Amino acid sequence: MKPVIALVGRPNVGKSTLFNRLTKSRDAIVADFAGLTRDRHYGDGRLGDREFICIDTGGFEPDSTTGIVKEMAKQTKQAVAEADAVIFVVDIRLGLSAHDSDIARYLRSVNKRVHLAVNKAEGMSESPLLAEFHELGMGEPHPISSAHGQGIRSLLDAVLEPFEDTSEEFGAGPQQDGVIRLAVAGRPNVGKSTLINTWLGEERLVAFDMPGTTRDAIAVDFERNGQKFKLIDTAGLRRKGKVFEAIEKFSVVKTLQAIADAHVVLLLLDATQGVTDQDAHIAGYILDSGRAVVLAVNKWDAVDSYQRETLQRSIETRLAFLKFAPMHNISALKRQGLSAVWNSLADAYASAYRKMTTPVLTRLIAEAVEHQQPKRAGVSRPKLRYAHQGGQNPPIVVIHGNALEGVTEVYKRYLEGRIRAHYKLVGTPLKIELRSSKNPFNEKT
Repeated sequence: MKPVIALVGRPNVGKSTLFNRLTKSRDAIVADFAGLTRDRHYGDGRLGDREFICIDTGGFEPDSTTGIVKEMAKQTKQAVAEADAVIFVVDIRLGLSAHDSDIARYLRSVNKRVHLAVNKAEGMSESPLLAEFHELGMGEPHPISSAHGQGIRSLLDAVLEPFEDTSEEFGAGPQQDGVIRLAVAGRPNVGKSTLINTWLGEERLVAFDMPGTTRDAIAVDFERNGQKFKLIDTAGLRRKGKVFEAIEKFSVVKTLQAIADAHVVLLLLDATQGVTDQDAHIAGYILDSGRAVVLAVNKWDAVDSYQRETLQRSIETRLAFLKFAPMHNISALKRQGLSAVWNSLADAYASAYRKMTTPVLTRLIAEAVEHQQPKRAGVSRPKLRYAHQGGQNPPIVVIHGNALEGVTEVYKRYLEGRIRAHYKLVGTPLKIELRSSKNPFNEKT
C-alpha cells in the first residue's frame, strides 16, 4: 500500500506550500468533519515510481485545550495517527521557538518516523542557523524551500526509503488468481455498511482479516455469479462472531488506499442528500486514479419522483466527468437492484483490461478521420498515422502522427467515442495520448 506522510508544524511555516509541491495539485480531498474551521487535506504524491499519500494539517499547538485551536490540534493528532511517517516543518527565518519544542516533545511520544524539514532555507543549506534545530532531537535537519522546490527530493528520498522494499498485499495490476479487487467508496452514512453486510450475509463466508496499524488492510473474499471478488475495506469492517460486520467509519486514508489497490470501485451515493462536495471529491479522485468505476444510488426507495429527477440532473451536472460509468438505483436495506450491480462491476473490469491490437486501432483511427477530419491548426492539418495500446486500467491508446499538437479536446473526445463504441468499453476511463513525429527539416540549421 502507499505510505502515508503527515505534514506537521506551527502556523505559517509553509506546510501548505510543501503539500502543494508534493502533490502537484491544489485540489485536495478534504476531511470536512462538521464544526471544524481547519480541516485535514489529503492528496496523492509521487517521486519517480514511488507513490504516497500526503496529509496537510493546520497549525499545531499540541497542548491546546479550548476553542478552534484545540480542534486543530485534534485534527493534527489524527493525521499523525494515520501516518506512517511525519515531516515536521519549521521556519529557519523565524528560528527555533518554544512552540517547535512543544511539537517535538509530542512527536517523540507517538513512536512515528519523524523527519525535520527546515523550510524557507533557499541558498542556506550550509547556514549555521541550521545548527540550533538539532536541539529538537529530530535527527539531521533537511534544509528545503517549499516555494522554490529546493531540497525536496533529498527529503523525500529519506522519508520514502524505509518503504521501498515493502511488498504489497494488493496492487493495481490485472488479476493473477481470477479475483477482482473491489473497493466500495462513499462518504459517511451513504449506506456502505448496509450494502456490505447484505453481501456478506448472503454469502455467509468465513473471511480473513489483518488487523493492526493504519497501513494494514482488512479484506474479504467472496464469490458472486461465479466470479471471485476481494472486497477491500473502506467502511470499517470488523469481525462479529464468524462473519464480518461493517460499521460506518469514514477514513480518508483507507478510502484512498483502497481505490489505488482496487481493480474496480463502486461509488455509493445517497439519494436523499443528492451529490455533495465530498461525493464529487471522491469521484474526482477515482477518475484521477484511472480506476474502473460503477455508480450506485442508494436509498432510491426513500425519495419521490420529483427528488429523483432533481438527483438525476445533479449527477449529470456535478459528476459529468463520470458519464462513462454505469449507474444503478438501489436499496441496500431492501436488497433491491443489487444483481445488476454485479454485472456492471464485471463489465467494468473487463473493459479496463480490454486488449486492443495495433491493426484494429489503426483501422479505427483511419475510419474516424475519413468520417470527420481534425480541423486545421494554422497552415497544417493534424495527420493521424497509426495507433497502439499503451496500457490497461485505464486503457491507454497512443496515436502517432504529424502536427498532433493541433488536435483539439473536442476531436479527442470524438476519437474516444469511436474507440469506446467499437470495444464496448463501459465503466472505465479511456486515455488518448498523441505523439507527433519529429520533423527533420525543423532541426536543420
